[in-house]
Amino acid sequence: MYYKLVIFDFDGTLADSFPFFRSALNTLADAYSFKRIEENEVDQLRSLDVRSMMKHVGLPAWKMPFVANAFIKLMSSNIDQIRLFAGVPELLKQLSDKGVRLAIVSSNSEENIRRVLGPQNASLITYYGCGTAMFGKSRKFRKVMAKSGVAPSEILCIGDEVRDMEAANSESMAFGAVAWGYTRADVLRAYTGSKLFNRIDDILHTVLGENKSTMQ
Repeated sequence: MYYKLVIFDFDGTLADSFPFFRSALNTLADAYSFKRIEENEVDQLRSLDVRSMMKHVGLPAWKMPFVANAFIKLMSSNIDQIRLFAGVPELLKQLSDKGVRLAIVSSNSEENIRRVLGPQNASLITYYGCGTAMFGKSRKFRKVMAKSGVAPSEILCIGDEVRDMEAANSESMAFGAVAWGYTRADVLRAYTGSKLFNRIDDILHTVLGENKSTMQ
């Protein structure tokens, strides 16, 4: 086994929530007075990190916690619209069966995450670090590491945004980006030193140290 602990992001990594995010964003834009996203801007949106996206829509940093909390509440009311990506339940089960400990660190709420995962999948997660500030993941990574007792060199963080990668790098943890999340794969590919997972199976092979992936 190559990694003893895998820390997953949730939205865009395990859960296919980007379509809901797109629809909710304009609802929140009207409520909190920032720029709506038009359909022809979606591809550009997926090329931006969070700070750049905030600048693009004119969302000041002081409003971000209020917008994030409102998004979590909207998702809670529409949780039936959110599904796990195909293959995620099998991945979590296979990793757990191999003795890999699993964690989720997300700015979303633990309640929302557990509801989307369902009881069986949720029981496979040993550590939850939820409700994080938009740029507070590194602190949550440290807490998970301290609770687990696993060294940074034996931890793999997996996410779909540049901020996920930055948080992992700040804690000297390996990072792998998924190609199916919020951020476009070509943007993630431009960052050296991180893995890009094109398929769910690539994660399994990497964590277990098997040389069978099609990563770039």
